[in-house]
Amino acid sequence: MAITMQNFGLTWTDPDGTPRASRVSYDQVSAEQRQQELVDAKCDKVRVVETKPGEVLQPQA
Repeated sequence: MAITMQNFGLTWTDPDGTPRASRVSYDQVSAEQRQQELVDAKCDKVRVVETKPGEVLQPQA
């Protein structure tokens, strides 16, 4: 039985309006936890995005 690894990253906008993107990959549970931390910090447009191994997300304006 093969295990398929899924990677996730996050994009968000800081409270001061600066677009950001994670530079690390998360598993799904960790990505959802980080998403909640960003929401709690009053960040906007927080999105969990599935990524491919080695893919680096770019901030979304």
